[in-house]
Amino acid sequence: MKAAILIQRWYRRFLARIEIRRRYTWTIFQSIEYAGEQDQVRLYNFFNALLTHIPETAGRPLDSQNTSRSSSAEALNMKFSDESDDLADEGIAGPERGYQGPEIKFPLDKKELEVIIDLFRKKKNRLHAKYVAGILREATSKLKRLPNLNQASTAISKQVTICGDLHGKLDDLLVVFHKNGLPSPENPYVFNGDFVDRGKKGLEVLLLLLCTFLVFPGGVFLNRGNHEDTVMNARYGFIREVHQKYKHNAERLLKLIDEVYRWLPLGTIVNNRVLVVHGGISDSTDLDLIRSLDRGKYISLLRPPITESTAPGAEIIDKVEWKQVFDILWSDPQHTEGCRPNSLRGAGTYFGPDVTNKFLQRYKLQYLVRSHECKPDGHEIMHGGKVITIFSASNYYEIGSNKGAYLKLDPQLDTHFVMYTAAASKTRKLTFRQRVGLVESSALRELAAKLRERRIELEREFKSRDPDNKGVLTLAKWCEALESATNLGLPWRMLKDKLAPADNPTASSVATVTEVSYRKTLHLLDTDSFVSMK
Repeated sequence: MKAAILIQRWYRRFLARIEIRRRYTWTIFQSIEYAGEQDQVRLYNFFNALLTHIPETAGRPLDSQNTSRSSSAEALNMKFSDESDDLADEGIAGPERGYQGPEIKFPLDKKELEVIIDLFRKKKNRLHAKYVAGILREATSKLKRLPNLNQASTAISKQVTICGDLHGKLDDLLVVFHKNGLPSPENPYVFNGDFVDRGKKGLEVLLLLLCTFLVFPGGVFLNRGNHEDTVMNARYGFIREVHQKYKHNAERLLKLIDEVYRWLPLGTIVNNRVLVVHGGISDSTDLDLIRSLDRGKYISLLRPPITESTAPGAEIIDKVEWKQVFDILWSDPQHTEGCRPNSLRGAGTYFGPDVTNKFLQRYKLQYLVRSHECKPDGHEIMHGGKVITIFSASNYYEIGSNKGAYLKLDPQLDTHFVMYTAAASKTRKLTFRQRVGLVESSALRELAAKLRERRIELEREFKSRDPDNKGVLTLAKWCEALESATNLGLPWRMLKDKLAPADNPTASSVATVTEVSYRKTLHLLDTDSFVSMK
């Protein structure tokens, strides 16, 4: 009996240690991700401030068609490689002789959709630029007619499925369609933004969603996310992806994609009781103002549009509207009450349960569904069940790092979560410990890369706390220096054995516990030894 108790106690401690590793690994991934978004916002704000002080631009009229890219595709006089000089039908001719992909006819129907799905799944050929452009133009034309807030209902379908971030993970989207069926008026879907960036199949995901939107009117509701933004795409890979896949036509396609972005609705309301937006809310979110604003002028959310009107206060109105859009696409919930700037992302707000309750009561809503944050199980419930996060990209940080999920609502708006993992066969034979170790190694590689970027600042912070140049610091000062140099908010004490391992791990001296060799940390970064540690 005593032996069984000891074994149980040992096993619980073993699981606790594994769980600690899993949690700090998750924190590393998330902190680095948000730090990148914060850097992007700061960089873009800097260049915006710089541009506003260049005299040559002061009197230049704004052209909403050309402000989305630093150099207009039209100004570069670019056209598709298969275009003729005759610009009838916008200059798009048929596919050239060597094209091996399918021929698509417009308007799209279910048969054409199945052909496109099969093409994307098999990965053998690429859809011709003519058809990509056609899908983007058709979708833009339909999106323009929609209100800022979609209205979805379970009256006919008896259910609504909500999907969160996909981030270019085509396999996850195909898993959802396999498990839950293709969209239709009898099986409606809400896709809650962040279709592109980070994953390798962002263009395929975007095109497939737009195709379902065109083929099944009333069966697909598309919300804009914070990554449906050309500025974010420049940093997180989507622009590079389009250039790689359509070298000669990339700039024109990206211009058409910008048009899709600007006309995506900002949210969806289900049964007049559930609000679905990408990020969240703030204490100043006004649904009436969101319904009435001109969403088409928000080509990039990272730059508020400046009105050409000379009316007093016109610019202020633009900024108020811009903040409304920014908050619902960039905000995150917090456990504490109140509303404060989202310092981790550098944009949007953190909103507490009191803000949620007040907002839901004001608009007679039951709860809020949002995405925007990766969760280990693909979903999370906060604020007493009134805020639900849904995230549909599995293996987001690394294979095995998280599950994807989608949310099904019935006519009573009761919730049912379905979790899944794309490419599950790659980790099925691994033990829990091995899976955690695999993800941990990937997180440590990411952290090592981030620390190398801050190598000079890191050494300066270490040495400023070591006036005698001993090469060692107290554990507290070592942690303080790392945080000061990186601002990542990580549990540095837990990472000590990874970043500055003791020469003799079995040593029990006080110095081993309380002092840390920062020179060893720098050496590990310089020699690339850090990432190979177990």
